[in-house]
Amino acid sequence: MEAEFDRADLARAALEARQMAYTPYSHYTVGAALLTAEGEIYQGGNIENASYGATNCAERTAIFKAVSEGRRRFSAIAIAGGMEGQNPVDYAYPCGICRQVMKEFAGEDFRIIVAKSAADYKVYTLEELLPHGFGGSSIR
Repeated sequence: MEAEFDRADLARAALEARQMAYTPYSHYTVGAALLTAEGEIYQGGNIENASYGATNCAERTAIFKAVSEGRRRFSAIAIAGGMEGQNPVDYAYPCGICRQVMKEFAGEDFRIIVAKSAADYKVYTLEELLPHGFGGSSIR
């Protein structure tokens, strides 16, 4: 069941979350705002590490924050990214690992919003961004 939400507000929350990013190497800040089925918003920024494999994306940061606090059902996530100190000029799509993590928790009505601003965004289903995804039903 999808919580009622305003897509522009969720996009604004993702843009705001970019300020939480830690990006001393790439200077490419990404913010994510995850909406739970209960209507709560969890924000996350990407967190880089000198050992690039230890870097964590904004989307997973937001999802893991929510999951670590007992949330398991999500309605939508908004993502915004761009160079540090600048407004986004392109849409920032979730990487493959983030799409896989979304697959673990997303239902059919889950929406992914990629935003340049609160007024300029696109909305996708997870199936559109991860066709033929591998999920829990694949191993049952």
